[in-house]
Amino acid sequence: MKVTSQIADINTPTGVMRCYIHQPADSVSSNKKYPAILFYSEIFQQTDPIERAATIMASHGYVVLVPEVFHELNPIGTVLGYDEAGRDKGNADKGNKDVQSYDTDNVAMIEFAKQQAWFDGKLGAMGFCIGGHLAFRAALQPEVKATACFYTTDLNSQLIPNQTGQHSMDRLSEITGELLMIWGRQDPYIPTPARAEIQAKLNAANLNFTWHEFNAQHAFMRDGDNRYDAQTAMLGYQLALNLFSRTL
Repeated sequence: MKVTSQIADINTPTGVMRCYIHQPADSVSSNKKYPAILFYSEIFQQTDPIERAATIMASHGYVVLVPEVFHELNPIGTVLGYDEAGRDKGNADKGNKDVQSYDTDNVAMIEFAKQQAWFDGKLGAMGFCIGGHLAFRAALQPEVKATACFYTTDLNSQLIPNQTGQHSMDRLSEITGELLMIWGRQDPYIPTPARAEIQAKLNAANLNFTWHEFNAQHAFMRDGDNRYDAQTAMLGYQLALNLFSRTL
């Protein structure tokens, strides 16, 4: 279906957070209601590949909200480059943002969605790389019924600053929705021992999840990157769409 895009600036306890909203056109023209997906970018914020990925999901009947994940640390509208300077800045931002601020960001987006005429009351989350972790973090919110996490970083580490007991893996008992965990077996950032550790903890917590590992590298969903695997990316989208169609 046809998609339209707009911008919303949402107030959070840590400042104004810009969200890019990609939605079926008739949710605007005819006030038709759809489920919403909180869609989390890599450290670079809403780059062209992230916008295209969000539009793909929106075209299947979802209102997709892409927040600027480091809004406290950058001017509104900041997009980092896929280069060394962009990586250094994004990783610095990741280290400088308090992990609990992601929770207040999620609450602000959920409350915003609840006030919109296009929202049908059903909510999911999805993200890539650090965005996969932030989608996982969104799953702590009881309203989030399904979450798709792609090559999620830092679940097995303490690189995201947190107070004791506040790391995402410390709070698995709060996740009530279904999880979809997708990985690349050739991803150097989440090697086999790390994936095994994460999977074991999800099993021990008796969470409702599916687990897929592809022979692919980190960022295999990012079109235009030399690690992009178009065929596997298509499978990734299909798995996410299957999850959301069943649960939302």
